[in-house]
Amino acid sequence: MLDTKIIDEISSKVTANLPKGLQTLQSDLQHNLRSTLSATLGKLNLVSREEFEIQQGVLARTRAKVDALERRVRELETALEKEDNSG
Repeated sequence: MLDTKIIDEISSKVTANLPKGLQTLQSDLQHNLRSTLSATLGKLNLVSREEFEIQQGVLARTRAKVDALERRVRELETALEKEDNSG
C-alpha cells in the first residue's frame, strides 16, 4: 500500500509550483490531485520497500538452495555413471 504522506507531498509540491493566478485554486487543485494520484497509484501493483527487501532475501535463500540441489544432483549423477562404468 502506498503511503498517503507521499501522495500528500507530491500534490503539495505540484500545487506550490502553480502560477500565481492559479494558486487561488490551490486547495481545490490539491484535493483533486490527491484523489487522482491515490486512484491512479492504487491501481498499480506496488509493494513497500520493506516487503521488497524481505522477498529479495527469500529469493536469495531459495536461489542458494536450488544451486546446492543442482550441485548435489550432478554429484549423484557422476557417482552413478562411475558405478555403471565400473560394474
